[in-house]
Amino acid sequence: MRPRLTGRGVGLAVGGACGVALGIGVGAVDLAQISAVALLLVVGAFVVTALRDPGRGRHRLRVHRSVSPSPVHAGSQAQVSVEVVADDLTGRVRLGGLRLGEQASAELSGGRPLRARVVRTHRSVGLTYPVHPARRGRWELGPLIVTRKDPFGVVRSSTALGGQAVIAVWPAVTDLPTPRGFLVAEPDRISLGARSPSTDDSALREYQLGDDLRRVHWRSSARRGELVVRSDERAGTRPVTVLLDLPGQLDALDWTISLGASMALAMLDAGHPVRLLGPPSPPGSDTADGVHARPGHAARTELLDRMIDVQSPAASDAEDQLLTAVRLHLGSSNGNEIVMAVVGPLSAPTRSALGQLATGAEGWAMVRTDPAWSVNDRHEAERTVSHLRKLGWRVCAVQPGDDLRDSWSRMLGARS
Repeated sequence: MRPRLTGRGVGLAVGGACGVALGIGVGAVDLAQISAVALLLVVGAFVVTALRDPGRGRHRLRVHRSVSPSPVHAGSQAQVSVEVVADDLTGRVRLGGLRLGEQASAELSGGRPLRARVVRTHRSVGLTYPVHPARRGRWELGPLIVTRKDPFGVVRSSTALGGQAVIAVWPAVTDLPTPRGFLVAEPDRISLGARSPSTDDSALREYQLGDDLRRVHWRSSARRGELVVRSDERAGTRPVTVLLDLPGQLDALDWTISLGASMALAMLDAGHPVRLLGPPSPPGSDTADGVHARPGHAARTELLDRMIDVQSPAASDAEDQLLTAVRLHLGSSNGNEIVMAVVGPLSAPTRSALGQLATGAEGWAMVRTDPAWSVNDRHEAERTVSHLRKLGWRVCAVQPGDDLRDSWSRMLGARS
């Protein structure tokens, strides 16, 4: 609690002190007594304000805070609801006359004051306001700042009420189209022959939450009385690995993560098992390195949760992390896989290691470049593109900040 005098309180305190001194000096007892009453009023206001602290004692006010949706994607809007509740009559008295102010990280508020809609009842005060997270991460809300005055308007105090909440912000993602001719049917024809499997080649299984409704087998569902989906073992279910080389610059890092997440989600939605290599996996994650997550809501959530806390690696560690991810893939690949990579300029050893992935997989890559880079870095990026193409990868050059859909389309149309 931070009590301080209002303008009225300063006037009473100064006037009272001067009046007492003057009354004692000239022997005016009445003046000294009246001035002393003014000083006592100021002291009493401090005491009353302390006793009515809404955050302490048996009659303290409770704060409930909720965020919807949570987590939220960067660039989207979330609605925050804060309710201050009084449980008894004394608490309701404390609730009256309070001025409430919410605090939020600059990443949530954009550095601007929050504007809330206030709803008051006899036992609660509710605030509702939007936040627009600009970046992925975990950002703090609260505590609530409560400002109040004593009944005479002499003392104003500010108190932090309730605790802090943390909003988890997923990276911004873009819905990417997945043309079957590029990423599903064509690779399957390569490995299985020109004939695409028919529905009769599919096994049927019970529908699970998150399954693509386009895979529902309606005739069998009607016959069985419950939803069943096609579980094709050959068509459209090749596992996909998304490989990310994390850059050191923050803007390039966020762009790379948004692109990688969008690619992985597009492949999940197309029915492919997906794993993500590059960013570290949280302990116990279902999408841990080396494990392909089956399509569904849980896999989407795990993948996006993994992206929240990713930080830029040190310059000396970036290629080591990429090499570790490549070796992990080589040790666990089943030889019939799609690999999608977003990388920067690579050294010769790393290019060679990455090139080996195309031996038993369909390789697609975007190589980051930037006109502002040094001549050597631009040449390394060009060499990376050329080397991967020679090894059978479909490669295109991209710049951090490019439109994600455009980058995706250029990769799909890239030549090997």
